Amino acid sequence: MKARDLALQGALAVVALVAAYLVWQRAPAGAPGDVTVVELPARALDKVRYEDEARYVELYRDARDRDALWVRLGFKPAKPLPPVEGVADASVDGGTSVDGGAGAALAQGATDAGTPASAQPPPPPRDMRANEVAQKLYPRFAPLRATRSLGVLDEKKLAEVGLTGSQRKLTLTLGGKTEAFTLASMTGGWGTPYLRRDSDGQVFLLGPALLPDLENATTRLVDRRMHVFDLGEFDAVVISSGGSSRAFVASGKAPNPVTLAPEESPDKPDEFTRNWHDRVWRLVPLDLLGRDEQPPGGEPKEAFRVEYRRGGKTVGELTVARATDGFYARTEHTPGWVRLHAGVDPLAAEAARVTTPVSSAGGP
Repeated sequence: MKARDLALQGALAVVALVAAYLVWQRAPAGAPGDVTVVELPARALDKVRYEDEARYVELYRDARDRDALWVRLGFKPAKPLPPVEGVADASVDGGTSVDGGAGAALAQGATDAGTPASAQPPPPPRDMRANEVAQKLYPRFAPLRATRSLGVLDEKKLAEVGLTGSQRKLTLTLGGKTEAFTLASMTGGWGTPYLRRDSDGQVFLLGPALLPDLENATTRLVDRRMHVFDLGEFDAVVISSGGSSRAFVASGKAPNPVTLAPEESPDKPDEFTRNWHDRVWRLVPLDLLGRDEQPPGGEPKEAFRVEYRRGGKTVGELTVARATDGFYARTEHTPGWVRLHAGVDPLAAEAARVTTPVSSAGGP
């Protein structure tokens, strides 16, 4: 009898172990990518728009080139400022404000030539090239997948997850049609990216890595490269300044500086020009202007230009120009002008020496 009981208990233990193993092997109900929110191929996706209370970001395909992806960064119109209590009539002792003039100063600061600050239009949006991070992020929105579907939530639950009154939105444009979502607010949904489909009220939980790139698009999604080629991928350089030009033979490749020798004396490297070009090559943009955007004061005046060639064909160029607020540059890759850091004046001044032949200058 005891042996029979032991055998029965052993059989039950084996069944329990098998069941536990099968449960352990089964994928969890909330596995990432388990729920489809929007079922459309990435090729049908035209635009992804993220917005909050003050700004918006758009990832979109160029109408002239479907393979080109762009980032649009813009600001939304400011909301009207609340009235400042006591500005108009709160004064005592011969017109002295009871708040020591702070209210009047605030009212004055809220206007510009009689126009309220909140009524001034936002600056135009900037269109810039998308980088590799954006190229990989974009197709993840079509098809759009979520970790879980929570169904339609009541008002109490919507408030708990941060979806009540949220100004954060996600809009997908697919084949000319839009699908809009409300995203959880930062305070209510930080670290838990809930979104509510506006068309039917369905709530989903996104994966944690989908939205941060959009929220930080300026630093995460914009292509900040000046060139798409590297040192050593050109064999000649033509430098122009003040109406004069001079050609140099280039040799060497990254990570070392490129050696430059005058075209008329290819066996005599020019150390001064090499050092000058090395500093020019390492110029880094501080701020990127959008496509077709002009610096303050209009078109800047060219200071010098560097053209890069390989096999007699142009592979790229850099133009450095002076504007009213400093130096700007643009290349074959930038969509427009980029603002440069301070300290470019010496490079502009030395460009004249670089473009002057040794025989005319009496030696560098």
